[in-house]
Amino acid sequence: MSYDLIVIGSGPGGYVAAIRAAQLGMNVGVVEKENLGGICLNWGCIPTKSLLKSAQALEYARHADDYGVSISGEVKADFGAMVKRSRGVAEGMSKGIQFLFNKNKIEVLNGFGRLVDKNTVEVVDETGKRTNHSAKHIILATGARSRELPNLEQDGEKIIGYREAMTLSRQPKSMVVVGSGAIGSEFAYFYQTIGTEVTLVEYMPTLVPNEDEEVAKQLERSFKKMKMKVYTNASVESVDTSGELCKVTVRTKKGEEIIEAEVVLSAVGITPNIENIGLEDLGIVVEKGKVKVNEFYQTNVDSVYAIGDIVAGPALAHVASAEGIVCVEKIAGLNPQRVDYSNIPGCTYTNPEISSVGMTEQKAKEAGYEIKVGKFPYSASGKASAAGQKDGFVKLVFDAKYGELLGAHMIGGNVTEMIAELVVAKKLEITGHELIKSIHPHPTMSEAIMEAAAAAYGEVIHL
Repeated sequence: MSYDLIVIGSGPGGYVAAIRAAQLGMNVGVVEKENLGGICLNWGCIPTKSLLKSAQALEYARHADDYGVSISGEVKADFGAMVKRSRGVAEGMSKGIQFLFNKNKIEVLNGFGRLVDKNTVEVVDETGKRTNHSAKHIILATGARSRELPNLEQDGEKIIGYREAMTLSRQPKSMVVVGSGAIGSEFAYFYQTIGTEVTLVEYMPTLVPNEDEEVAKQLERSFKKMKMKVYTNASVESVDTSGELCKVTVRTKKGEEIIEAEVVLSAVGITPNIENIGLEDLGIVVEKGKVKVNEFYQTNVDSVYAIGDIVAGPALAHVASAEGIVCVEKIAGLNPQRVDYSNIPGCTYTNPEISSVGMTEQKAKEAGYEIKVGKFPYSASGKASAAGQKDGFVKLVFDAKYGELLGAHMIGGNVTEMIAELVVAKKLEITGHELIKSIHPHPTMSEAIMEAAAAAYGEVIHL
């Protein structure tokens, strides 16, 4: 069958691109080898947040007395029920994508997609049947998978990746998590909360290495308060899986240490899915393991485009979606605004939560800016105190000369819901004084944004 557009992959980049293309009048087909929604909806963003919500509910129940609520009987985690709920949420979201595809008359081509030529995609279904489909334009949105290190090869049982971590048959008594990015930190928090003894190992000097240093230090304090063991400036040299327990050799500044655990979770990043999809046959350029594209995601082959985790840029669901929309609108002959990679929010859904956008204090200094920094602690927030979530703060970085917001870094309750305000503020080039004079509702966590801006200019009231 012939299409205006074929999208290979139905993750948050692919399905959003497909829907936008259909809205613009294109006849669209989407190739998907597993479930609609890709990794994000089925094995990433959505089901992990379901697990984390279960952990949060457990925390509330354990501390019910702090809120004047009496719970009789033992409060404990039902690991199987948590996993079941998580899978149910994921399945519901995947069905939602099917509904949207039906609504927009998008055809799903089940199977593995591969480029045959610049206008043809071969789809191989689970029975091995091969069919060719032609299209004027093709978007590659094949996503990524868990990265494997040579000394940390995943066997799916004792050394696992994020997919297995969401569907273990039973809760392990102990776990070593290698890598403290968003994936590693979230799973470390989840398993520690439900009663697994977690050891978190990070190669860099601080946890969540891409975040502001003060945010990272606060997260480490919070994790240690949970009795989690945290190693920074440390590397996993080897894992011996021959015995009942894994023996993990960790090198630290003090020397080597062997940590025993039932399971090792490798969370050391992701690898783009670009193998066997026909790139070499068409001569599509790949640089540093990612498909090279222009500002509108066109490859060196004029009818083939690529978005999401397989191109340079942050490997985030919302980035892939934005890229998909820009790509499709350009194909349709519109004049879309390019994605501004300096204004991409990032979120980590631990407790406390983390969110950020723009430059850290250190990066702003390195870029040559004279800066003003304002910081407001959650301990001074009335809403945070009322919610029992006093750990954390909001930190804003401004250009001292013009007052422009350069970066925002937050850790605490609800900050993943608050970051969008600062993304919009940064996009509109709002100054610190404009933030101060924007009345925030009381009592809310978001007041901390106004107060942090005021702190930068010596006008803070509640600190």
